[in-house]
Amino acid sequence: MATVTIQDIKTFVTAPKGINLVVVKIETSTPGLVGWGCATFTWRCKAVVVAIDEYLKPMLLGRNVANIEDIWQSAMGSSYWRNGPVLNNALSGVDEALWDIKGKMAGMPLYDLFGGKCREGIAVYRHADGSCYEEVDDQIRAYLQEGYRYVRVHMGTYGGNMYGENNSQMHRPEGCPAGAYYDPHGYMRSVVKLFEHVRGEFGWELELLHDIHERLSLADTLTFAKEMEPFKLFFLEDALPPEQMDYFRYLREQTGVPLAMGELFTNPAEWRTAVQNQWIDFMRVHISDIGGLTPARKLAAFCDSYGVRTAFHGPSDLSPIGMTAQMHLDLAIPNFGIQEFSEFDEKEREVFPGCPVCRDGYVYLSDKPGIGVEMDEAAAKKYPYTETDFGWLFSRLKDGTAVRP
Repeated sequence: MATVTIQDIKTFVTAPKGINLVVVKIETSTPGLVGWGCATFTWRCKAVVVAIDEYLKPMLLGRNVANIEDIWQSAMGSSYWRNGPVLNNALSGVDEALWDIKGKMAGMPLYDLFGGKCREGIAVYRHADGSCYEEVDDQIRAYLQEGYRYVRVHMGTYGGNMYGENNSQMHRPEGCPAGAYYDPHGYMRSVVKLFEHVRGEFGWELELLHDIHERLSLADTLTFAKEMEPFKLFFLEDALPPEQMDYFRYLREQTGVPLAMGELFTNPAEWRTAVQNQWIDFMRVHISDIGGLTPARKLAAFCDSYGVRTAFHGPSDLSPIGMTAQMHLDLAIPNFGIQEFSEFDEKEREVFPGCPVCRDGYVYLSDKPGIGVEMDEAAAKKYPYTETDFGWLFSRLKDGTAVRP
């Protein structure tokens, strides 16, 4: 068989949901054989495009598409300084596109290349939020009617109120700058009351999840985890930032709440110790942030050795190509736990034909070769780059101190 090589690498930014998505297309020396990958880092999407166009593309033109591992290793090391979200996302777009090509050349969906199905459908969870109990309840009921049985519950998003200037009850000093203000202790009290309400309203068959989003101090996190124990969570997410991973030792020793972590991971050093010591129960990485399917497959196998299950990050700022790529892993790995899922709307399905379907709380992939989802370039042009509201990222405590979002 003649060697198939990379002839061109193209990047696209499209925003069918009003969220900028970065998509990579690899064209090969075989006419009509192309691969698609996701390189979406919404908050720095322009930087990712530059990294692909100016650095990865010149390096990779003419390379053999079959050598995915060698391409990944050489591209990762070529910047010398490595394991950052911009460069990792750029590499992810290329990596996923190469896997898409390999599947098409083999005539197999990726889950078959990865060893075949461990399950037929992928259990997913949805987000229920609102400004009051009634709004949260309505969202949960709607999900239950659609067949979902796993729901992440919040009220007022991460840490409570996200619209700082509109919160007249928060006691703040004069001259505070604009920002997304929150009160950690007020948040803790409100969430405990919310979960008391939700369990009373919906019972114990519904699997509940919650995301702290790194909003608490170390001591408050431990207190909060203990307070949440009576509600039998499926998991408590992102209790601490990656910089404080060693503190998970104390959480594991003092609480029985299942712990999920990893949305912000970009470097294997961040997860290695926590997995080996079994301080966490679920691995939450954003696959493009760690460099694509090649490292994600290795991470899943590493976690399996220590009884840690996957719960890959699946927000709206992930293209349907990227979502589907990680769902192929969900089908093929034995230690799958749950998949976060933001349903594809009509505009996304127009731009990305082949999106998986969700029925009764499970997502089902097609048997198309490769990833199975591509991008309609003409449709994508209808939804060009859009200016993004970064407001929620400027988080502040009630005294005005800037903190991580």
